[in-house]
Amino acid sequence: MEFVLNGRRVRVQDVAPQTTLLDYLRASGLTGSKEGCAEGECGACTVVLVREGPAGTEYRGVNSCLLFLPMLAGQEVYTVEGLAQDGKLAEVQAAMVQHGGSQCGYCTPGFVMSLFAEQYRPDRGAEFDLHALSGNLCRCTGYRPIKDAALSLGPAPDDAFKARLREPAPALGPAVYESEQGRFVRPGSLEECLTFLALHPEAKLVAGGTDAAVESNLRHKRWELLVGLEAIPELRVFEERGDAVEIGAGLSLGELERRWEGAPQAVRDLLPLFASPLIRNSATLGGNLGTASPIGDSPPALLALDAAVRIAGKDGERVVPLAEFFKAYRQTALGRGEVIVSVRVPKPYPAHSRFYKVAKRRMDDISTVAAGFALELDGAGRVARVRLAYGGVAATPVRLFAVEEALTGQPWNASSLWRAQGMIAEVLKPISDHRGSAEYRLSLAQKLLEKFYHETAQTEGVPR
Repeated sequence: MEFVLNGRRVRVQDVAPQTTLLDYLRASGLTGSKEGCAEGECGACTVVLVREGPAGTEYRGVNSCLLFLPMLAGQEVYTVEGLAQDGKLAEVQAAMVQHGGSQCGYCTPGFVMSLFAEQYRPDRGAEFDLHALSGNLCRCTGYRPIKDAALSLGPAPDDAFKARLREPAPALGPAVYESEQGRFVRPGSLEECLTFLALHPEAKLVAGGTDAAVESNLRHKRWELLVGLEAIPELRVFEERGDAVEIGAGLSLGELERRWEGAPQAVRDLLPLFASPLIRNSATLGGNLGTASPIGDSPPALLALDAAVRIAGKDGERVVPLAEFFKAYRQTALGRGEVIVSVRVPKPYPAHSRFYKVAKRRMDDISTVAAGFALELDGAGRVARVRLAYGGVAATPVRLFAVEEALTGQPWNASSLWRAQGMIAEVLKPISDHRGSAEYRLSLAQKLLEKFYHETAQTEGVPR
């Protein structure tokens, strides 16, 4: 298996397929990238990939601790060691020096790589977007000089890195990597993938790797066969039609964020709060749904929008409403050898939709409770249609059909809200864990609906 590392082609062999890029870099003497968490929360391991984006070739920041090495077959990677040219620091490196942006230095290379990716972003505005750094943590809390360094950066210099952006990005194609420790296969089409899975239904599917790599890094999970989905064109579509939006299950959330103009408000709420830019550059919608985590961020928003998943297997395709997709804790309607092809969000979008997330910190954190709501009122201010969905309150993401039915046809007023909150207390039976007690979660579920009520009532001019 070959890929380009800091402008030089390297060949990899006799390495376990679950070896992460971070481990490979450090074993190869490129120790600028650090392991701070092994789950994509700190950004100390940040590198950039050369990828095709909506505005052309771009440098895309990712967590190297969450990339299995074979996923880089045919790809191009830059680390902090590759930025200096002819002995001269890159502008982002010089800015960190000039503004004193490094204290202990452990996080510095990761910040530098995120700064680099943002400075060279093709569609970047006049000012530096500080949200580009939201996936990087400084344990010394030296954020002010880092912020100053970021805001001091002007447009990307016309150098070799900018010239690289004028050339096509490496194409993602089929790949096979084998070693004594296992095998990695990357099909080039959906048909090829389904044919392979029919023969090997035990394979572990990997798209962005952000969940599987955490299982591998922290829980020491091992698989003999990995199947990479990132080169399948059918899984990377984004198509807006009159009756629905079709989102490829393999499209990264970062790409979705940039491409879905006019998305419903619930999606616009969701995407900036989903992990970090580094995670969103790898993580996929299909992967987030397929893991069936009860605290996944995307299910409540998509349930509120009445989304459905298109599933394919050797026996053909089927469409499953998302409300019927989650069967039990970490279990879905997917059969052996099946994959999620796309997610369909019907049009027209609801007049009102919101996504709310409560966590220990606003960015790059796991939800305690997440909620997605959608509402349509008739001309008299009565509820014509409502959908209420939650994560973090049951073994699976849930929709509260009984509460929705009770609200339908009722005035959208405080009395209806109070009745709905009372029903929520009867329907939901959350558990207590280290993120929050059952009582706290139930209170959040009720209060988030109350927040939605006040926001929509104010918009609609409903008496409160």
